[in-house]
Amino acid sequence: MGLTRLEIATRRPFAGGQTFGDVGRYEQLDGVAHFTVDPAHDDNAVIADIGLAPRNGDELVEFSADFRIIKPVDNDHGNGRLLLDVLNRGKELALKNLNSAPDGPPDADPHPGNGFLMRHGYTLVWCGWQHDVPDGPGLFRCRVPHARNPDGSPVSGPIVISFQPMAATDTQSLSDREHQPYPANHLESWDSVLTVQEYEDGPEAVIPREQWAFARLVDGRRVPDAAHITLEGGFEAGKVYRVLYETSHAPVVGLGLLATRDIAAWLRYADADAAGAANPLAGALGRAYAYGRSQSGRFLRQMLHLGLNRDESGRIVFEGMLPNVAGGKMGEFNVRFGQPSSLSNRSVNNLPPFLDLAPDGEDGILAAVIRREVAPKVIYTNTSSEYWGGHGALAHLTPDGLADVALPGNVRSWLFCGTQHGPANLPLSDTNPDTGARGTQALNYVDYRPLMRAALYHLDRWVTHDAEPPPNRYPNHAERTIIYVHDVANWFRALPGVEFPDYQKTIHRLDFGPDRATPAQIPPAVGAAYPSLVSSLDADGNEIGGVRLPAIAVPLATYTGWNVRHADIGGAGQALAPGGTVVGGAIPFALTRAERLASGDVRPSIEERYASRDEYLARVREYADALAAAGYLLAEDVAVVTEQGGQVYDAIVGVREAVAADD
Repeated sequence: MGLTRLEIATRRPFAGGQTFGDVGRYEQLDGVAHFTVDPAHDDNAVIADIGLAPRNGDELVEFSADFRIIKPVDNDHGNGRLLLDVLNRGKELALKNLNSAPDGPPDADPHPGNGFLMRHGYTLVWCGWQHDVPDGPGLFRCRVPHARNPDGSPVSGPIVISFQPMAATDTQSLSDREHQPYPANHLESWDSVLTVQEYEDGPEAVIPREQWAFARLVDGRRVPDAAHITLEGGFEAGKVYRVLYETSHAPVVGLGLLATRDIAAWLRYADADAAGAANPLAGALGRAYAYGRSQSGRFLRQMLHLGLNRDESGRIVFEGMLPNVAGGKMGEFNVRFGQPSSLSNRSVNNLPPFLDLAPDGEDGILAAVIRREVAPKVIYTNTSSEYWGGHGALAHLTPDGLADVALPGNVRSWLFCGTQHGPANLPLSDTNPDTGARGTQALNYVDYRPLMRAALYHLDRWVTHDAEPPPNRYPNHAERTIIYVHDVANWFRALPGVEFPDYQKTIHRLDFGPDRATPAQIPPAVGAAYPSLVSSLDADGNEIGGVRLPAIAVPLATYTGWNVRHADIGGAGQALAPGGTVVGGAIPFALTRAERLASGDVRPSIEERYASRDEYLARVREYADALAAAGYLLAEDVAVVTEQGGQVYDAIVGVREAVAADD
């Protein structure tokens, strides 16, 4: 079965009818996709609790999801490639991360950015997969049934919600990132437990039960509420809280994986008049690729680990995948009481496997799709933040961190040196205006999106023409480009005015019991930490173990994949990681030799490196040309990164010179 009905609600011109080169105009289709799957099918049976999902008269499970398609008006003008952009917490990402589109309000029309994907003829598809996305404009959701016991009663069990406030608050939702919560069964349950830590993995103290309640604080009065908790005196900024309680809210979370698989398969293979509505892409697609960033990249790793790259008819779905900033992790995408957005360090998203393929070939992210002969080509792209988050290196090292593990032949992996998890850009600031996250250093502003466009280009050539992409570029023991986190602490602390995290992000060995899909031990038993290894550094503190953009190779600053929480948001000394995602930093060089010597900075100043702005930009362009010749950058983006270099130069040098002149 799979997708059984495509309900198209609206069909309209994309980007106001803008024309994109030889491909021409694009159109946008929005609606709801309806799915029906056989819970007994071998591939579907890997979905947690699917056997407990309600069934229709044919003993099949039904669910639905919001979708969007952006396609050439004339399918024949496209390149025959479908790019499914796995949504991140209900939001599309490809236009921002591949087309460099600007941020906009959620209800705004999608922005084409620089038009890269359209000029190259791609058809883009989004399909809701996350059950707990809040209702709101511009968000895509998957609507799934709830698991029930054979007697019809709801499935109940323990759940832990973790949170770390950015500011003091008196009430907290029982959800991650204000998603739809898991309500508590018993408002007066004295078996529920609330704990607090000064930092992740620090000593955990139990807060007396009488000091908190399942309630909201309204006008200073507690109002009972199964979806919130409130604490006497409030929750403190920067501290880590965990609440353990029982819920009977058990959506079949993993059906979102099948929605992703089945919409792509249907659009590729269905006839023109299939599934209750004409397939708008019938006969137009020869290849399908999947792109996912962060949560969505980890989702793709989960999909591969479960072997879900073939449809119920046994046909391959995606020939290529581009998981971006997924590091070594998966997520809570196929687990009872799953919180797909959670990045808690005590989540199943920290469970192995981390490697694509174990040395014995029997386990790993790709083991199932290799056995089923539906393994795609995969290009992983990561930033420094995934390594500083404690898990990036585990994707290519033995679990003890002592030895390299070779990647399979169908995989490439590139670290973008000196970059942070989210695509960064100017202006210079120590605060993210969207989240309120503030660091002790300026936030990282290196834009790695030009490298992502090259990655997609090479993925397509690899799949279509069997043209090998550029080689792997990531830190490793063989090239002596990998070091332990603690080995660089003293170097950074010696820089004037620089703080280094006292408490790093790490992941630990966790024991949830024998079945990760239906954990028996909540919370898990916590074991030893995995080693944290990162790229080696050059004399400026910039990373060398990966692909270096001109910003790193011809630098104006030291760029890091980490930062430290500012005291204003609590948690002083901790790595800055709002929501669990590590944020990077930038430590600009002194402008002059005199300034450098006065501060004690060991890094040569900007005036000691570059005689003028023109010389600086000439060196940036020279390095960009070399990076393009090596294949890691497209020729069309040489001018882009050169222009970005000029913008950063003006931001660092021009602004600081103006301030000095005023003084």
